[in-house]
Amino acid sequence: MNRLEGRTAIVTGASANIGGVLAHGLAAEGARVVCTDLVQTVAEATAASIIAAGGEAFAVAGDVTDSAHAEDVVRQATERWGRVDILVNNAMMFNNKGVMTMPVDEFRRQVDICLTGALVFTRAAAGAMIEGGRGGSIVNVLSTAAWQGQAGNIGYSTAKSGLINFTRSAAMELATHDIRVNGFTPTATQPEDPAMEAMLRGAKSPDNQYSNDFYGQMPMNRLPTPGDYVPSVVFLASDDSAMITGTNITVDGGATAKYWPWVPHP
Repeated sequence: MNRLEGRTAIVTGASANIGGVLAHGLAAEGARVVCTDLVQTVAEATAASIIAAGGEAFAVAGDVTDSAHAEDVVRQATERWGRVDILVNNAMMFNNKGVMTMPVDEFRRQVDICLTGALVFTRAAAGAMIEGGRGGSIVNVLSTAAWQGQAGNIGYSTAKSGLINFTRSAAMELATHDIRVNGFTPTATQPEDPAMEAMLRGAKSPDNQYSNDFYGQMPMNRLPTPGDYVPSVVFLASDDSAMITGTNITVDGGATAKYWPWVPHP
């Protein structure tokens, strides 16, 4: 496949889970990918695996909230490949605390990573896209927690919800430059690591006031995998979505469509 042949993509939070798989998916369609993460070894591992699969990639580590880091990533991309065409704002941190238990500094940090990170990377990437005169595509990774009130996850839910209107606002501002900005909504995702799956299943607990039955309440018969997300993100990054901006694609097995009291049955 070559829908993204000759294009340069930047993926923030390019860890082995969703971000890394999306980076691989873009590379498989011909994009050259800059993998960024706070942890150098994480970014390098994703870039190395793309190269091993026959793609082009390199890694840059840094704090997603640092505008100098965002500008450096874009500079390195343009110096090496001459252009920036795609940005996937995926960086986030997990910190499952509620209104009564979330320390203010931790709340600020979680929101900062999601929203300030999206701002500085969008601004840096859009600047290069405008200068290049070819337009581009920016994809903001949301969450079903952006659209529903999740108890015990106040920072994450607040930040991801804010990203919904950040997407709309940025889309309107950048539309005249043929830069499209869209959201992509995943949900609780089936991990490859058995230990992580055990943690996900363990979220259902009668002793936990924030109990979440991710497996039992999913309308479809399984949770999505990171690979299930790739086609939609590639679509949003490609010319196939040339007239789509300021909106969202949801891949959640029906989770946000579910009427709240309904209990799915096998």
